[in-house]
Amino acid sequence: MCGIVCAFDLKQKAEDLRPQLLEMSKRIRHRGPDWAGIYNNEKAIMVHERLAIVDPASGKQPLLSEDKQLILAANGEIYNHRELRKQFPDYKFQTESDCEVILALYKEKGFDFIDEMNGIFGFAIYDVEKDEYFIARDHMGIIPLYIGWDQNGTFYVASELKALEGICTKIELFPPGHYMSSKDGEFVQWYKRDWTEYDAVKDNETSIKAIKEALEAAVHRQLMSDVPYGVLLSGGLDSSITSAVAKKYAERRIESDDTQTAWYPQLHSFSVGLEGSPDLAAARKVADHIGTIHHEIKFTIQEGLDALRDVIYKLETYDVTTIRASTPMYLMARVIKSMGIKMVLSGEGADELFGGYLYFHKAPNAKEFHEETVRKLSKLHMYDCLRANKSLAAWGIEGRVPFLDKEFMDVAMRINPQDKMINGERMEKWVVRKAFEDMLPESVAWRQKEQFSDGVGYSWIDTLKVMVSNEVSDEQLANAKYKFPIQTPTSKEEFYYRSIFTEHFPSDAAALSVPQEASVACSTKIALEWDESFKNMNDPSGRAVARVHSDAYVKA
Repeated sequence: MCGIVCAFDLKQKAEDLRPQLLEMSKRIRHRGPDWAGIYNNEKAIMVHERLAIVDPASGKQPLLSEDKQLILAANGEIYNHRELRKQFPDYKFQTESDCEVILALYKEKGFDFIDEMNGIFGFAIYDVEKDEYFIARDHMGIIPLYIGWDQNGTFYVASELKALEGICTKIELFPPGHYMSSKDGEFVQWYKRDWTEYDAVKDNETSIKAIKEALEAAVHRQLMSDVPYGVLLSGGLDSSITSAVAKKYAERRIESDDTQTAWYPQLHSFSVGLEGSPDLAAARKVADHIGTIHHEIKFTIQEGLDALRDVIYKLETYDVTTIRASTPMYLMARVIKSMGIKMVLSGEGADELFGGYLYFHKAPNAKEFHEETVRKLSKLHMYDCLRANKSLAAWGIEGRVPFLDKEFMDVAMRINPQDKMINGERMEKWVVRKAFEDMLPESVAWRQKEQFSDGVGYSWIDTLKVMVSNEVSDEQLANAKYKFPIQTPTSKEEFYYRSIFTEHFPSDAAALSVPQEASVACSTKIALEWDESFKNMNDPSGRAVARVHSDAYVKA
């Protein structure tokens, strides 16, 4: 994980803006504590804060092409970089960095190369000779990216909002799956898939074997690392699967095509929760089963409350669900960092791909079910991807998410949506459970969904509700439209978080970067039409969905 801050279309002298860019970049140094680099000429400034995961010795950025005409500042990982390099036998690579292949692809193919890469990224390329820049973000927005303009019209690109706040009068999210060129300044969607349409998948066959093979390949790809790594293991289905598969491959170094012993063969797993939480107990069972070196991080409710202000600053959001879940993750990340772990695998994305949230029990038919998964995926960059990335990056840790691997997503989203449906015999994510039941304890493979903020201990959310009720009066909430005329809070909890957010990020542009949508158990607004009980309800907790818990599902 790294951080970038770039300025293009300079309206002031570069020597005057350079100190400002360095200060802006310092605000996101937590993302890349290992090294800082800067490139500038009279027309562009590019700053990079590095977290060294691949090629720590020589992969410093910004990266320059051999002729020094192309400059790259990138945050992310290109998992298939070794295969891509084979296309360019005559290109003189300067480093072993996985990101350097971006320069070769751009030089040879112009804009038409991004979908060849399997990875997570937000990057900017500057062409010195043409005085042009090119910016792109990965397919799901796993890596955060923002753009903005200052009062003079200088254009900025940054990994986090805080780098731009107070400098830019206009700030926007750079949309996932898009690129932008200075030739026209327009967003162009590069990530397009047929499976977004129900008619393209409704008659497809479902292969449990294909799901297992594709996810194992994704995890294997994402173990690319020259530094110690670990796995996040909540004890839920998704993190248990990624942990079990990672353990399968961890003893061999994937960069050697599994011919050499791994540099760090002992796989460490981490779970977080309140004393006695359901997640801690389940995670310990999985760790014992798969054989990881397991670490339980226990936090107290007071420690969580004390961290809220920092969490909101680091996460750059006031979304209720995100803050509830991010706080334990943020506390856990600090302990992981203290142990020298710099990269972890996490289980985000499975619930969106397979309809794992409990409200999916109410889906009326396969078409509605499928279309909701597509909607959820399109919004993921504002919720779970943001949480996973920024909670970990706050302490200089990179998070990787195998379920959102580009190749695996194509397999998962092309299976027949009818086979994802929840009925009297099959529980949520049945196809995934079936694919990996042989690698997990039975009680975990068939453990019902617990949202992360619930699973760390129910009293965490219950205490938050009581606390904000005491801190925010009925009158304050009733008059919230005067204090917050843009995206007015609809609950006391949102009002409380928004008040802290505004202290850090006072601009309207910052407020508009945060999503606001009525939800039950993480649903989209459209899915509220599925059940009469959802109407006039706005509760993101999984416990909001009643009468869907059962032990009677068939596992065969």
